[in-house]
Amino acid sequence: MVLGFLGTLISLERAQALGRAWAFLAPALFGVGALALISPAPPLLGELLQVEGALVFVATYIALWRRAPRPLVAVQVLSGVLVLGGAVVVTFAGASGALPWLAGFVIVTIAAERAELAALSMGRRADLELLALASALTLSVLSALVFPTVGERLVGVTVVAIAVWLAVHDVARRQLRLTGQHRYLATALLAGYANLLIAGLVLAVAGLRTSTATYDVVVHGVFLGFAVSMVMAHAPVILPAVLGRPLPYRPVLWVPLVLLHVSLGIRFTSALSGQNQLWQAGGVLGVLAMLTFLATAVTLVVRR
Repeated sequence: MVLGFLGTLISLERAQALGRAWAFLAPALFGVGALALISPAPPLLGELLQVEGALVFVATYIALWRRAPRPLVAVQVLSGVLVLGGAVVVTFAGASGALPWLAGFVIVTIAAERAELAALSMGRRADLELLALASALTLSVLSALVFPTVGERLVGVTVVAIAVWLAVHDVARRQLRLTGQHRYLATALLAGYANLLIAGLVLAVAGLRTSTATYDVVVHGVFLGFAVSMVMAHAPVILPAVLGRPLPYRPVLWVPLVLLHVSLGIRFTSALSGQNQLWQAGGVLGVLAMLTFLATAVTLVVRR
């Protein structure tokens, strides 16, 4: 999901921003690598394809930084380094060992995206503050590779700091008073920040691999509660730039968003309390939320 879906989507957006043909190799390699992983081919093939995709992705970010050497672009370069590290660690140590890297990639990428979209409200200092937070997260991820117990908790602390920084600085709190797409966007953003905060707190207090419950909360809090909520929030803004087709806002977009966060609330409480039947129900509801969002987005684009 992280490299095959989010990696493909984000690298495609960055390739379009750069405007160079070679940059489109990154989303192609991420996508083909993910398909190879679910095919009968040896897993190493898909993993190596995604490592190559991450290398091209880093090169794309470096080219963007050379075009515009700003702190915010340096933050995006760090996200590329994190996804490359994650792809390499997956190849040699498996997905669980790469989770801090992959989570860092998603968090830093989205935080930079929000800082870019809300530059007027955040101010000039926001870029430098985010660069410092992203650097701290990258260093804590590196420490988790060597000292997992302490390093994972440091990752949790920096994740909490980024979640609080986003919630405080983002214009979303003021947009809640508005209506239509503005309120939808603000709700999705703030719900995403809340899930990121929960995941960071659990990681800081309990670590990643203390129990199945804490692992479940951290993984789904970051990759569904935060990342997918951000995708839903920005879909009417970002997808038209990627697809070249408008995705108009309609109130029906609230349905998958509400389903997603209800499913996560059920999943988290049942996981931490040990109620397996409710945990399964939350998982099924989460799948339904994802499929509903996909069907809704496709329908709105086609009808438009």
